[in-house]
Amino acid sequence: MKSQGSLILAILFALLVALFAVINVDPVKVDYFLGTAKWPLILVILGSVLAGVIIMGAVGARRIYALKREIKALRKEKDELKVRNHLAKTEAEPYEKNNYRLADEK
Repeated sequence: MKSQGSLILAILFALLVALFAVINVDPVKVDYFLGTAKWPLILVILGSVLAGVIIMGAVGARRIYALKREIKALRKEKDELKVRNHLAKTEAEPYEKNNYRLADEK
């Protein structure tokens, strides 16, 4: 349900940006480092939104990659601890059996 709500908000935001861009179609002067040009404001708005989406997607993908690496390391640590626990139990079993025999013999 959470992802559906996020999807609905994203669609509403996209519609709002598209509506805002369609209303503003007048040409504007865009200054670059090496010169200037006149572009329709709709392209400037949509280009800015696209650049923001790409940047946020890259940041999100990097975060997801880092979290996957952390999960992999934690799973490896958990498996190692399981093995250690199992080995400790198997080593302790003979001592426990001997202690029970000694208690029974008394």
